[in-house]
Amino acid sequence: MQQDNQALNTTVSADQVSEFLRSHPHFFEEHASLLSEIFLPSPHGSGAISLAERQQLAQRDRIRVSEVMLAQLIEFGEQNDVTSKKVHHFSLKLIENQNLGNLQHLVSISMQQDFSVTQSAMRVWLNPSDSATAQDPVFAPVSDVFSDWVITLSEPFCGERSALDDVLLAPNLQSFAYIPLYKDTDINHPFGVLILGSEDQQRFKADAGKMYLKRIGELVSAELANYL
Repeated sequence: MQQDNQALNTTVSADQVSEFLRSHPHFFEEHASLLSEIFLPSPHGSGAISLAERQQLAQRDRIRVSEVMLAQLIEFGEQNDVTSKKVHHFSLKLIENQNLGNLQHLVSISMQQDFSVTQSAMRVWLNPSDSATAQDPVFAPVSDVFSDWVITLSEPFCGERSALDDVLLAPNLQSFAYIPLYKDTDINHPFGVLILGSEDQQRFKADAGKMYLKRIGELVSAELANYL
């Protein structure tokens, strides 16, 4: 009699029930009637539903989440495809260019038309291989403190205007990308910088992806290297 009372007073915890069901995966197959006998609160606030219905709702919710994630991945993929085509088109323009005097204008127009960049500028602090090109605006001097800062960049810098910027772009722009330019053989010592500026504060966010900016910088670096 005492043992019966102890058995009646034993409380099974939620963790024990969970562990039991996990260790007996065929429990509901062997007791299928429980699926329709056990009722749970509806997650959508419409009264009580059977365990089987609750499982169906949970599965539908998971499917909806998966569909949203898949749609986002497809959208990102399509956006990347569009950007890749623009970068490829930009590279073809650079290949066709044969004149340093046209380079800065070509980059500026391409950035505006293809990448929605408001304004851009390039500066190089190495000497040109031909003294006749030394007067090109690309070789206009910049402050040592600005060039020293660019040299410390291991990747494009995105965000607000740098406090060390020589104000090479319009003062009303809201977000910037500073892309270091370097030769493939000396990636630790940039020889110049490509600056992109936008009126949109969100265009070049600090946490923005930099892969395409790096590729644009590599393309411009390769073109400029021909004149250094």
